[in-house]
Amino acid sequence: MNKQETLSAIEDARDAHVKQMQKIESLLEGKELEDPTPVAKTKCEFGQWLYGDVQHVKKVLGVQFYENLDVLHEAWHIEYSKIYDIFFAQSKKGFFNNFFANKKPEILQIEKAKLYYKELQKTTQDLLRALEVCERRITALGESKFH
Repeated sequence: MNKQETLSAIEDARDAHVKQMQKIESLLEGKELEDPTPVAKTKCEFGQWLYGDVQHVKKVLGVQFYENLDVLHEAWHIEYSKIYDIFFAQSKKGFFNNFFANKKPEILQIEKAKLYYKELQKTTQDLLRALEVCERRITALGESKFH
């Protein structure tokens, strides 16, 4: 992967993450969501980039930058999983609950999800800032680092 491809991959990863946040916002606004963001950090588009070619990403970003992204990305997924559980984990509640439970979360649960979302926004900002730093770092690197 050359320098421009690496920059494009970071931009795509950032855009994918922004889209994930938009999907969560839509969910909190009461819209149906057919394809929720995966809970596992390696399954989302951002994670596929970050963990796809680990050696290359570590090489061009440096281990410290990579580990910072990993920590922030993992924190994002841990926080997101709380929202996911409210909206999508109802099938895990038990056999009879599936028959009698309302498919949509109760108002109190939605309010709790909105609070989780505020925390998720903070983590998102930290993650996006870290990506900006990575972009600046890669922009400053010589092309020889990518061969």
